[in-house]
Amino acid sequence: MSAAPKSRQPWPMKWVVLAILVVIVPFTYLTLHYRKASPAFRPYEDMQQRANVVRLLSAGYQRIPLPAERPADPLAGAPTSATSAPAPGGLPAELKSTLVQAPLLPTDITRVSAPPQVSALLPYSFRFACTLPDHKRQLAGADLYLKGEEIVIAPDYEKLSGQLMARSTDNVIQLTVPAGALKPGSYRVTIAGQQSSRTWTLQVK
Repeated sequence: MSAAPKSRQPWPMKWVVLAILVVIVPFTYLTLHYRKASPAFRPYEDMQQRANVVRLLSAGYQRIPLPAERPADPLAGAPTSATSAPAPGGLPAELKSTLVQAPLLPTDITRVSAPPQVSALLPYSFRFACTLPDHKRQLAGADLYLKGEEIVIAPDYEKLSGQLMARSTDNVIQLTVPAGALKPGSYRVTIAGQQSSRTWTLQVK
């Protein structure tokens, strides 16, 4: 008569816990250390952005996001500043009809301080003063739209929520076009406001 098979004893809990820690701890470290940070997927915003890009390219526009900041000192007209002239308010009709969602422009562009020329190898920084319709707006960013020799710059303001309010309806903003974004040539630059804009000529060498 054969002997009864020996029953297998379970591992002691301490060895089970140790085995889990040996696997989980290194895996967690490697995941957190080497994982690439990426923005959360926002279906509506992402689809809208893609549609915007496709429509702009189809219409012949190139969109360039511009770094924007608020300088501490007030706007001063430099001796080398280009002469700007008044221009009609709003975006050009073709550009406005192309955008999926139009930016929230300031009411008026009142002054511009911008160099009349720049090297294509250098960034192009300029300042402008604008007014807002109320104290419930703050700067969200700015985009440059390029088509041929026409440049349209659209500052975008967003509405403040709750009881938040801006200090003033008068704003001075500095924008910077990245180096290499513009090819050598002569351009007509327009900063768009809802009711009035400003335009000037820029030579890129």
